[in-house]
Amino acid sequence: MKNRLLEPRFPLGTRSFLFRRSAGSNGLERSQPTWITAPISGIVVANFLQRVLMEIIQLRKTYKSPPRKLARFFEQSRNRWKQKYCQSKRTVKRLQNQVRFLETSKAKWRQRVQDLETELAQWKTVVPARNTVASLGNASALALTTPAPTSMLQFTQVPFHHHYSIGLVLWFVSLVLRAATSLRGAGQSIQVTLATFQWTWAAPSWFTGRWWLLRIGYFKLTRVKTHAPDWVWIVDLTLQLGAEKCLVILGVRLSALPSRDRCLGLTEVEPLVVCPLTQVNAAKINQQLTETVKKTGIPREIISDAGSDVHAGIVQFCAAHPTTCWVYDIKHKTALVLKHELEPDAMWQTFIQRAAQTKHQVQQTGLAAFAPPNQKTQARYMNVDRLVHWGQKVQYALEHPAPASSYAKGTFSDAVALQAKLGWVTQFAAPLQEWSRLLDLVTTVETVIRHQGLSRGVTQELRTKLPAQESDTARAQRVRQDLLTFVAAEELKAAPEERLLGSSEVIESAFGKLKRLERDQAKNGFTGLVLGLAALTAPTTAEVIEQALATVSTKDVIAWCKQNLGSSLQALKRKLTLALPSGTKVGSTSPAQ
Repeated sequence: MKNRLLEPRFPLGTRSFLFRRSAGSNGLERSQPTWITAPISGIVVANFLQRVLMEIIQLRKTYKSPPRKLARFFEQSRNRWKQKYCQSKRTVKRLQNQVRFLETSKAKWRQRVQDLETELAQWKTVVPARNTVASLGNASALALTTPAPTSMLQFTQVPFHHHYSIGLVLWFVSLVLRAATSLRGAGQSIQVTLATFQWTWAAPSWFTGRWWLLRIGYFKLTRVKTHAPDWVWIVDLTLQLGAEKCLVILGVRLSALPSRDRCLGLTEVEPLVVCPLTQVNAAKINQQLTETVKKTGIPREIISDAGSDVHAGIVQFCAAHPTTCWVYDIKHKTALVLKHELEPDAMWQTFIQRAAQTKHQVQQTGLAAFAPPNQKTQARYMNVDRLVHWGQKVQYALEHPAPASSYAKGTFSDAVALQAKLGWVTQFAAPLQEWSRLLDLVTTVETVIRHQGLSRGVTQELRTKLPAQESDTARAQRVRQDLLTFVAAEELKAAPEERLLGSSEVIESAFGKLKRLERDQAKNGFTGLVLGLAALTAPTTAEVIEQALATVSTKDVIAWCKQNLGSSLQALKRKLTLALPSGTKVGSTSPAQ
């Protein structure tokens, strides 16, 4: 039988070719054209296909089975070999991954060994000092003289183009952020410590530490955030002297909420927006929220107070994003409930007036220890507990007077003076008991929502913790019912098996720490230290500091301040002073002669 190769139906380089068997000397009829797919192309196609045809001829001569059975057999054989090949390929891939992992692990452990050798060399330099101190018998000094190994390594790591080590930067920043030390106080503390233990490291100045703080805050604020559908945005405005307000948005994912036995902390939230604004309205807030979506994606929850400017913008945003729900902060809600109950109360108004008068009467006398606390003009009903507890303490002191010997020398030494100045508190015995009951209700609700959050079934838990008492007044019953109704409505915003955040006190804490950081500068409007609020949030580790110093320059911080901050009140006052003619005295209309 003679076979001849027909010309290919497709251009050279394709994989499909047409073959036809011609009639031979045995007189067989012309067969139908046969398609064969070959994985090769080019000149070798003909030779390869010729060998295939020869093998087919040999098979026809060897096997006596019909072609249909042979085709099924060869197909099954091909499939088995293909399966073996795929399995072998997977095995090779797995082995390659193992080799890559082992190489990476080897490099890591080699670096670990080098670090340990460096640490050992440093410890060898510490041992003589240790022995010297031990010979003197001062164990406490020994403990202070011997730094921890990790700290020693950090003090040897100096970032590129920097003078101070990672350990010194972390030391300075920790004093400011965690120990509530001022910038100048942190620099002086490091200097005193280095001098005391005779360490040779140079102490940074407060101005250098300020730039470190701002760069870390800028890094935390601008670094890439994970896009996820379970973000919670905590939104609020902070005020300072002047026309500017600062919009702050902190974020935390629902999957990263702390356990139910503690509240959300500053190190567990991520700074998303720190934006000073000269004009605040619903459109501005909505615009800023929409831009924040680019960082985290559409949030699941937004929590804030019910301020008209912020809340209106949040309502517009939630209308455009139905998957986002707004939650009213529990602390602001309870303060509003207390305000509605106590503000129209004539007894309460009389009590706070008498307390303010008493403070001025006794704060410079021997009864200064009984002076009432300061009453805030803003957020007064968030701090009602301090005044009520003061009234209860004074009432107890009047009912159980201390002996004269317990009073300091030169002060009032008998209960007569105490009765004369603070005896009026006994007139409020019954109201103080009722107000204390209201505070117990409010405190219980706040504690549960802070820890548990908002989830299905939290209202029932509150009912068990707030049982109705026979001694409850109509006001107490009304407050209890208002709080339970509010929580019941809020928990419906959570999906089944979902836990939403119910308190925004973490952002209030951030505002308080920011004002403490700014100190007297808080009276001069917003400055670059507003980036310190971002530095206060999220963990501040040696790795974070290293990344911040490597990626953020001082020029980046200056550019951000120019773009987002206007002139402070102190800068404007300085410009007015410099604008005066030389020699002009304040209050004069012409230069001094």
